[in-house]
This record gives sequence, structure tokens and C-alpha cells, in this order.
Amino acid sequence: MSVISTAAPKRFIALDVFRGATIFLMILVNTAGAGAPPFAQLVHAKWIGFTLADLVFPTFLFAMGNAMSFALRKPLPTGPYVKGLCRRAAIIFLLGFLMYWFPFVARGETGWAFLPFDHTRIPGVLQRLALCYLLAGLLVRWLGVRQIVLACIVLLLGYWGILLAFSEPGLAYDKYANIGTKIDLWLIGPAHLYKKDNGFDPEGLLGTLPATVNVLAGYLAGVAILRGASLARTVRLMAVAGVGLVLAGLAWAPWFPIAKKLWTGSFVLLTTGLDLILLAGLIALVELAGRQRGTSFFTILGRNPLAIYLFSELFVIVLEMVRIGPQGGVYHWIGVTLFQPLAPGPVGSLLCAFAYTMVCWAVAWAMDRKGLILKA
Repeated sequence: MSVISTAAPKRFIALDVFRGATIFLMILVNTAGAGAPPFAQLVHAKWIGFTLADLVFPTFLFAMGNAMSFALRKPLPTGPYVKGLCRRAAIIFLLGFLMYWFPFVARGETGWAFLPFDHTRIPGVLQRLALCYLLAGLLVRWLGVRQIVLACIVLLLGYWGILLAFSEPGLAYDKYANIGTKIDLWLIGPAHLYKKDNGFDPEGLLGTLPATVNVLAGYLAGVAILRGASLARTVRLMAVAGVGLVLAGLAWAPWFPIAKKLWTGSFVLLTTGLDLILLAGLIALVELAGRQRGTSFFTILGRNPLAIYLFSELFVIVLEMVRIGPQGGVYHWIGVTLFQPLAPGPVGSLLCAFAYTMVCWAVAWAMDRKGLILKA
């Protein structure tokens, strides 16, 4: 990992806006203010179903794949390519693991104590990003466009088949009885899984297979943009393909329900389709129509997504470490004491999250102004 200070190269502005808007919404969803439940669309579906919050993570995977297509315009020899791919994946995975271990200490009855490794979560958001990045990077290195499409189909149908064939009879879509959960419990152990869902981890290992399709779809979209003779025609085809994938996901849902936590095939098709539509709209607006006014608000986040995501997750933990009363820390107190009296209910919760997101944006602005970019 390195922090570099250099002039940023010319970039595809719509992609930076797309990625930046995703980071903005991710922080907004993850930091709802205390004192009242947030709006239902800003909370992940408990199991089967779909909300706006469920779109955030697959969109970031899609954006990562899209950026990968632009980064690979200058091919490297196989050795350096694989070495760099594995290095980046390892760094991102390690950062995710350390983020969940942070702050490495906890306050107990007798004071502060070191948090043991054997109770630290191993799977997670950055960890899944790393594994998907690695798998997608290996596939795009040796497969052509048609072969990548075939690989996407194999990954989705293969994942579906594994769930149906190896889960407990009739319980392929059960949170605790599906084979993915069984693998996580056997291979990783309950102490290293998500603590708030009784042994189920939404970023479990098996879900890496379908999640990689979101990355590959973003890569294919980027390839289409780069190779297309007409950007306007490519954008139209992306929008049509997006609508087709959304309809395909909805059509598949009765047999393979839409579920973010299980990362089902229908969920992949739905989110990929929506991402294609959104990206096509952004390209049409920003690149074709030339309406770039205000885009810097999001590109500031989009140029430094890893740093800002880490900051957003770690800083709120630090705020909560400073206890104010028996109920929680500083961030909890801000939500209850400042924002709920200002706007009771979900609106106050949203305003608190928005204020925190703007703090993160200010950090991104300061880093961008100094030319600081955190890269794996």
C-alpha cells in the first residue's frame, strides 16, 4: 500500500461520478443516526427482498470491474500481472480484516483489554472485494469477451446448483441451513464470522462466486465503451441490456429469490441491469451531453474510494469509543441529542448520516486538493 502525491491522470469522468455516488450512498447507509429507525429503503432487506441499500455493494463491485477494463489497456507480461493482482488482493483483504479488528482493544469491567485474534471477523466487505478482484482479474487475463460471458453464466448456474445439491433438503435458501453457511462454519468457525446474525455471514466464501459476476459485468461494460465505434450507440446498447437483465432477474426470482445476503443469481442480474442503466444514463449526461457542472462533488470521492471508505468506517468507531452516558458514544449522542429534536424520526436519522457523510467528503476534498491517493 502506498500514498502517492502526484497529478491525477485524465480519467473517464462518468466512471468517477458513478463510483463516487456509490461511496456516498454506502456511507449514508452504513451510518444511520441513532434515536429512530432509518427509512426502510436505506436498510438492507432482512433476507428475501430488495432495497436501495442492497444496490450499493454490487454497484461498487461493478465499478471496480469497469475501472479494471481501463487499467488493463496497457497489457503487462503474465508474471508481473499475476504478482500485482495477488498483491493488491492481499492488501485489500488485510485492510478489511484489520478494519474489523480495529480498535484492537475493548473496555471491560476491569478496564481496557486487547481484542484477541480468535474473535475477529475474517469475511467482510473489503475481503469480498479482494477475492472477487482476484478471481475476475485471473479470468479476464486469459478469456475473451464471449468466454467471459460464458464464465458469468457458469458461475451463476454453478452457484445455484451447489446450493440446491449440497444444502439440506428443501433448505437451499435458508439462512442457516444452506451449504454456504455450513462451509463458513466449518472452514472459518463461528468466532470469526459476523457476530450479529447467529453464525451467518453475508460475505461468506461461497458467495464470492456470484459476486464476481458483478465485477465481470462491469469489466465487459468498460470493454464495450473502449472498443465501441460510437459511444452513443454503446450507451443505448448498455441501457437495453440493462433493462433485459432486470427483467431476467425478476423472471428468475420465483425459482431463485432475490436476496442480497445470499447473493443469488437473480440478485446479480437485477443489480447488474440497474448498474448498466445508471452508468449509461451518466455517460449520456456527462460525456455525450457534456453536462459536467457539479460532477466534482462525486469525482472527489470516486478518485479515492478505498481511503474514504476506510475513514468512514474507522472514524465512527472512534467516535463511539468516547462514551457519553450508558447508551452509547459520541455518534449515538449526536443522533439522539442534536438531530432527533431537529427532525424526529427517520428524517433525523438521515440528516445525521448525511452530516457524517459530508465530514467524509471533506476529508476526500482535502486529500484531493493535495493530490493524495491511497492505492493498494
